[in-house]
This record gives sequence, structure tokens and C-alpha cells, in this order.
Amino acid sequence: MTLDDNAPVLSIRNLHKCYGALEVLKGVDITAHRGDVVSLIGSSGSGKSTLLRCANLLEDSQEGEILFKGEPVRWSGKGLSRRPGDAKQVLRIRTNLSMVFQQFNLWSHMTILQNVMEAPVTVLKRDPKEVAEAAHRYLAKVGIGDKADVYPAQLSGGQQQRAAIARALCMEPEALLFDEPTSALDPELEQEVVKVIRDLAREGRTMLIVTHDMKMARDVSSHVVFLHQGRIEEEGAPDRLFGAPESERLRGFLSATQAA
Repeated sequence: MTLDDNAPVLSIRNLHKCYGALEVLKGVDITAHRGDVVSLIGSSGSGKSTLLRCANLLEDSQEGEILFKGEPVRWSGKGLSRRPGDAKQVLRIRTNLSMVFQQFNLWSHMTILQNVMEAPVTVLKRDPKEVAEAAHRYLAKVGIGDKADVYPAQLSGGQQQRAAIARALCMEPEALLFDEPTSALDPELEQEVVKVIRDLAREGRTMLIVTHDMKMARDVSSHVVFLHQGRIEEEGAPDRLFGAPESERLRGFLSATQAA
């Protein structure tokens, strides 16, 4: 199937996800067009990270559709037995929806440059010389161009997360998926990472961001989705959602985050 460059980068329709008898996602719809920055907010356990992992096919969903640039994921089986049915398609989607995790997941025995180069060379079979040039460029973009030859243990948490972002960028993805990218950092280091994400948003990068940082969500997002108990309780433009929320649950959530 030919991908449609005019279609949304990612479309999720009526997505359901269960862990046994526990239904975590209860029919969620998300659309991200090219250049959109969609932030997912909500209390712990609302399904935000699960949704992101389902979008990247790291988790299997039990019902609903996921489309990448107009191409639907091909499934085999139904319900709790449903799995993606095309391994090549899964690889293509995962490499085009690069994930940045809360815990940086850098290889401790590799230098930062080697970490950034690993997937493009081994998974995508790109030319190592070209990948090295791109890796240096992305490390410079996130502000750690001078750390290419050091090991993860020699970096601060903020620097390690920026290295993880450079690693994701080096895959040349269609979209970046951030799963609580700043929650493991103290406030000073958190701002280093927030600045990088703001810069990427200004460049017009397509991003889905699960975050507890309401200020970042308001500043960088084109669209904000508030999840509550596995459903979308409210969504819309950040100015309206944060300035005049309609849902009582969202008002309570925002009050609680401001008090914290």
C-alpha cells in the first residue's frame, strides 16, 4: 500500500486496550497531522502512556484502528488474541514514530555517539558515515555536541534525556512520541529538556507528548487531550482547555496540579 502524504501522520479510532479484565482504554480517538503537537494530560492511571505505547505498537490493543499516513495496521486475531499481522509494517511504523521514554534507556557500554547511531545503522541499514554526520548534527541541536565520546554514566539526567531525543531524531521519523520526558528529572534539569521540546515544536515537528508539565503543554501544543479513566474527557486548543475548561473533572485536575 502506498502511504498518503496528505493523510494524518497518525490516526487512532475507537481504541480499546485491556489487561485481562481491566479495560485501560475505552474507545479513544486521536489524530495528529503533520506539524501537530498533541499533549496528553491526566491523572496517573488515566491511560496516557498506554495510549502512546499502543500507537507505537509496543502494546497490543484489542479493538479499534491505528493508521499511519493513511495505512491501517493489519491485525490478526480478535480481542485479547489480536496482534499486528505484518512484521515489516510494524517495523516501518515503529521507526517512523520514534519513542522517547521517561527512563532514558541508553546503552551504558556505548558512547553517546554510538547510542545515537545504533538503530539507524543496525535496524535501518543506513551508511555509518552518513549516520555519524547526522548524529553529530542532532547532538549539537540538543545542546550536547561536546558529549559525543563520553558514556551515559558521565552525563546528568537532563543530558541523558537530550541524548535520547537526539537518538530519536537520528531515525528521521515522521513523528516523535514523548512519554513523560521530564518526570525523572529535577526542576533545573527538566528545563533543559523542555527547551529542546519547545525548539522542536517551533520547527514544526509532529509530536505526541504525555506530560505532567502543564506549562509546557500549554506553551508547545496545538491540541491538548485530557484523559480520565481511559476516556477522553475533554480536548481542544490549549488556550481554551487551560483558560476555560468545561469539564468539572478537568477543572479539578488543573487545580490539583497548580496546588502541587
